[in-house]
Amino acid sequence: MKKMDYQNVRGTQDYLPRQEIIRRHIRRALEDTFIAYGCNPLETPILNYTDLMASKYAGGAEILQEMYKLTDRGERDLALRYDLTIPFAKVVAMNPTIPMPFKRYEIGKVFRDGPIKAGRYREFTQCDVDIVGVESQAAEAELMMMALDAFKNLNVNVEIQFNNRKLLYGLLQQFQVPEGVMNRVILVLDKIEKVPVESMMDELAQLQLTSISLAQIKAFIESKGKLTIQSFKQWEQKNIYVQEGLQELAELTTYLETLEIQEMCIFNPFLARGLEIYTGTIYEIFLADGTIRSSIGSGGRYDNAIGGLLNSEKTFATVGISFGLDVIYFAFELLERVKKCSVIDIYIIPIGTVKEALKLATNLRSQGKRVEVELSNKKVNKAMERANREGIANVIVLGNDEIINGTYIIKNMETGENQKVVYNFH
Repeated sequence: MKKMDYQNVRGTQDYLPRQEIIRRHIRRALEDTFIAYGCNPLETPILNYTDLMASKYAGGAEILQEMYKLTDRGERDLALRYDLTIPFAKVVAMNPTIPMPFKRYEIGKVFRDGPIKAGRYREFTQCDVDIVGVESQAAEAELMMMALDAFKNLNVNVEIQFNNRKLLYGLLQQFQVPEGVMNRVILVLDKIEKVPVESMMDELAQLQLTSISLAQIKAFIESKGKLTIQSFKQWEQKNIYVQEGLQELAELTTYLETLEIQEMCIFNPFLARGLEIYTGTIYEIFLADGTIRSSIGSGGRYDNAIGGLLNSEKTFATVGISFGLDVIYFAFELLERVKKCSVIDIYIIPIGTVKEALKLATNLRSQGKRVEVELSNKKVNKAMERANREGIANVIVLGNDEIINGTYIIKNMETGENQKVVYNFH
C-alpha cells in the first residue's frame, strides 16, 4: 500500500492548542462586544444553492470566480458560502415577520478559492454584525463605535477609514465613465494602496474610456492626500449621487463627533470596497501602526440586497460590518501577543495517589477551577517541564505524605510562591 502524504489542502490549516487558545480569546472578545451592543446570535448553513450565492445582488463578478461549487446526488448546483452577508440577507427575505430593526451577529467559516497571503486563507472565519431597518447613519456610527470598542477590548490600536459609494459613483459619472464599466473602474480605484498609478491607468485604459475620462481619473488619483469631504462640494449641484453622498457623510460626521471618535475615523475618498453590493457608506479597519496593510475588518450599507433576493423594488435599509478572525490572529502574531498559555488553572501530579488526585480535582472544579490530573505516570520532573512549556499557572504535587497530613501545596509556576492548603482526603 502506498504511504499517504499527509498535508492540508492549500489555503487551509490546523490550529494547535497554543494558537487556538488565542483565537478563541479573540472570538470571545468580539462576541462579548456584539452582545453588549444588543446583537442577537444567528447561524446559517455553510452549504447554499449556487443561484443564491451568484445572484446579481451577491458579491459581484470578481468574487464569484472564487466561489467553491459542487453538486449533490440529486445533481443540484450548490456552493460553499464565501461570506456571511448573503446567507443573512436570505434569512431576512425568508422570514418577513422578523421584528425590525433586526440586529444579528454570526461567527462562522467561509470559503474562497482566491489568492493566499499572510493572514488570508481559502477557509477562514468571519465575525459579522448586521442591522436591518435603520435608515439613518446612526447605524453606521454605532457599528464603527462597536468596532473601536472590540479592538480596545483586545488591546489593539486601530483606525477606521470611511467613504461613501454614492460619492465615488457620482464623481465617476461626472468623469463620463459609462455605466457598463462603472463597477470595474471602482474595483481598479480600490487598488490604490496596492499598485502604482501607472499600473492602475494601464488597467483603466483597457476599459476603453475616453482620453478625457482617463485624464480626469488620473488627476483624481494623483490628488491623494489633498482631498477632503469639502473637496466634493464643487460637484454637489451637478450630480444627485454626489449630493446624497455628501448629505450622508455630513450626518455620519455629526454622530462620530457626538461619540467623540472622529479622531480615529478618517475620510478616504479612494476607499471603494470592491463588492457591488454596497450602496452608501463604506468603511475598513486597519492597524493604526500600519503593520498589516490589509484591512482587519470592513463593511458598509447595502440597501438593495434583501429586496433583490425577493425580486422586489422595495429596499431594506441594511448595514453591516465584518471582522476577519484569521487576520486579527495574524496581527496578534506580529505584535508578539501569541505566547505560551494554557486553559488549565491547576495541574495535579499524583505520586501513587491517582484516586485522591481525581477526587481533589472534582472538588476544585466545583469551585470554578479548570483542573487537569496527570494520568500517564510521568515522573515529577517531566511533568513540571510540561507545566513550564505549556504555561500552566499552578501545580500540585500529590503524594502519600500529603494524604496522611491532610494538606497540599499549590505552587505558582510564574512567581515560585507556595500556598499551603488544608484538605480532608478521607
